[in-house]
Amino acid sequence: MHWADVAAQSLSHKGDKHVVSTGITPSGEFHIGHLREILTGDMIARAARDAGLDVDFVFVIDSADPLRKVYDFLGPEYEQFVGNQLGAIPAPKEDGNPDWERFENEGWTYANHFLEPFLSALHQIGVQPRLIDNLESYRKGNFAALSKIACDRADDIRECIERISGRELPDGWFPWSPLNSKGGLDKVRVTGYEYPLVHWEDEYGENGSSDITKGEGKLPWRIDWPAKWGWIGVTCEAFGKDHGAAGGSYSTGREIVEILGHKPPQPLVYEWISLKGKGAMSSSAGNTVGPIEALKLVPPEILRLLIAKSKPNKAIEFDTGMGLVTLADEYERLSARNFEQELANQELSRRQRVQIEDAAGAMRMASTISGNQVQSAAVTFRHLALLAQTKKSDEDVWRSLNDSGAVLTVTPQLQDRLDRMRYWIQSPHFPDEMRIQILSQPSVDVIQHFNEEEVNILRALVVELSNCQWTKKDISAAIPRSIESLNVSHKWLAYKVAYLCLMGVEKGPRLAPILSEMDRNEIVSLLESCIQILDS
Repeated sequence: MHWADVAAQSLSHKGDKHVVSTGITPSGEFHIGHLREILTGDMIARAARDAGLDVDFVFVIDSADPLRKVYDFLGPEYEQFVGNQLGAIPAPKEDGNPDWERFENEGWTYANHFLEPFLSALHQIGVQPRLIDNLESYRKGNFAALSKIACDRADDIRECIERISGRELPDGWFPWSPLNSKGGLDKVRVTGYEYPLVHWEDEYGENGSSDITKGEGKLPWRIDWPAKWGWIGVTCEAFGKDHGAAGGSYSTGREIVEILGHKPPQPLVYEWISLKGKGAMSSSAGNTVGPIEALKLVPPEILRLLIAKSKPNKAIEFDTGMGLVTLADEYERLSARNFEQELANQELSRRQRVQIEDAAGAMRMASTISGNQVQSAAVTFRHLALLAQTKKSDEDVWRSLNDSGAVLTVTPQLQDRLDRMRYWIQSPHFPDEMRIQILSQPSVDVIQHFNEEEVNILRALVVELSNCQWTKKDISAAIPRSIESLNVSHKWLAYKVAYLCLMGVEKGPRLAPILSEMDRNEIVSLLESCIQILDS
């Protein structure tokens, strides 16, 4: 069974109706790492629905969380908002400072600014959760009843947090963080409590009262999370390994939620997604690839496959270069397989059957529409990358695929993939080892150093490439054949000469497939121009 089906099966033993929850704090630009949480939840919800369960999939926007600091992408004017809630402060302009005009006229907040592009990516990737805005929920009173219990049982909750986390809470700690005189959650001390009011004084010399029922503050994180489970009715939630560590917020949360009168949800802890060669993704450190950027490179099904094919407890290294090419080609191979037919083979070993079932489950979860698997595009990403670089127009690309018999009809799916491929090639993410740069004219600095043997190889190359059939197979044979009569011991010298004359480098991507997609006359003319320069 696919890991999402295993989670769904576990939920089925606890009832027929479930709420699967995920959440995020919109403190900065979202990255691919954030997709793991919401896609993990989406896949569990999909598997549970496939199993006949009634599932509500929710996405909690933690807009009630405070701005922690002035991040590198923010201007100095944001210093005044440190500690203020993300859903209550202006969004940044291009210069990083607050956009007061849009905030006052449209209510466009910091949280909106960073959330909207992520929601757009979710729409493309086939994720459609019910959105819950946390700040709005506090203001509507959704937290009021559970916040009262938390404040009434402050000593019990304090004991729980200190015992499980192993850390001592400061004197004056209280399970409600009131807003201070400047609208922030910092620099404030609770002085008393009479429901629904929590009395406070702040470091600015002001004092006042926070009304729990109106959301004039919030519960601290370790209580806020289980309170959300309670009032939303969450029965399953995926979260990162930091929350799942011993003594972490899930460990305290599962006891606190029972103090609040509810049951803890079924957990699913996932590992991080890191960026190849750069470690764990971090918005504040600028070590990110955003979901919108990634979706410009490859179709959404391929990003879904990245999450679907890896068990949640396995770390993922995201590589926008060759790793993404490999993943895309894996998707094409899997989409061309008939899993039902494969599983009908009675001679399969248990291990083979499990591998097929896992692959089938991953492809089921990779689809952006439940129950609707995208068909194979009949062309690998490697070959599409080659064509996109060697053909001057889309029509030339389709003509080549049509002539080879690979593609008979250009579908919207194929056009979409070519469009993304062209963007990928122009981006810094495209792998150098796949980048094709055939020279328009000889590089004099390179070929002037040819010795007599290399010049003779070049002359032989012109003859062989002028007379062979212009196919990948025949070109591949013609290049090494150019040295057969020259008593040259190393076959690679023929390729070295060809690369230097055609690309200006000693080695590169496989040459025969590239040349077969280009005009023979242009290639031979370039080689002849090299000879003319050497003879002059």
